[in-house]
Amino acid sequence: MVNINDYELEIKRHVFIRAMQRGISPDLIEATLRRGKQKRFGKNYIRFVKGKVICVGQIIGNIIKIITIERKERK
Repeated sequence: MVNINDYELEIKRHVFIRAMQRGISPDLIEATLRRGKQKRFGKNYIRFVKGKVICVGQIIGNIIKIITIERKERK
């Protein structure tokens, strides 16, 4: 489990715009990053999941760069 407080979060403008287009508010993004379940995958990637929001980030040194934010698909 990664302690997110030890890292600097970086959300690119493009990712933020896409989240707004998908109806994901900044409050949901913050809640997902702060209190969501974390799952590491690959060599340096991490996924945060809370409710129907998924944030995928890449860990580079002491920075977590959020590369995509999306909603879970219905089954």
